[in-house]
Amino acid sequence: MARYITLGAGAIVVFGIVISVLLAIMPVPHRPIDYMVAGAVATLMSMFIVFLALIGTTMKAPGLFFKRRNK
Repeated sequence: MARYITLGAGAIVVFGIVISVLLAIMPVPHRPIDYMVAGAVATLMSMFIVFLALIGTTMKAPGLFFKRRNK
């Protein structure tokens, strides 16, 4: 249970870092579309980090994505 809480907190931290970096890079004044793009990219990065963390920690099966066929 603590692993999932840590994973969720990590995703929130990654989201916040990506949002702050993107808004710092974009020129001011920010339009609503700038906030939408920054939020979309931050969500994509957060979900990618969660995916990698889940694959790396909980799902260590050797044939996770591909299964061998019987001949």
